Amino acid sequence: MTEQSVQEEQARRSAAPETRADARRLPHPTRLEIRLEGVLQALADPVRLQVVRELAADTEELPCSFFDLPVSKSTTTYHFRVLRESGVIRQTYQGTAKLNALREEDLEALFPGLLGCVLAADKRQGGTDDA
Repeated sequence: MTEQSVQEEQARRSAAPETRADARRLPHPTRLEIRLEGVLQALADPVRLQVVRELAADTEELPCSFFDLPVSKSTTTYHFRVLRESGVIRQTYQGTAKLNALREEDLEALFPGLLGCVLAADKRQGGTDDA
């Protein structure tokens, strides 16, 4: 191997972990990209509202497998993607699991009281978890 090819191989190997990490990052809107209509649309679905209710009731990030949703696995994936892309939740990988957390601070900064009002209304109308 020439010196140049050795350097190229070393560069490729050192870049590989970053490339894998980047492939595991999920796109999220920035705080300024979160739109009210997207948040309201995400919260309007009963399955997604159940996810938000359960995340609000827990202080820790929860894996997707924690949620017992009345839909197929592919539909569950869709609902989590809608919540993430609307800015309601943040998803991060830990090993092979996706951990989910409410973006409460961002939502409260943009739409003060919205999440609390939605969860309180859900509870009054029969939501099952404490929020």
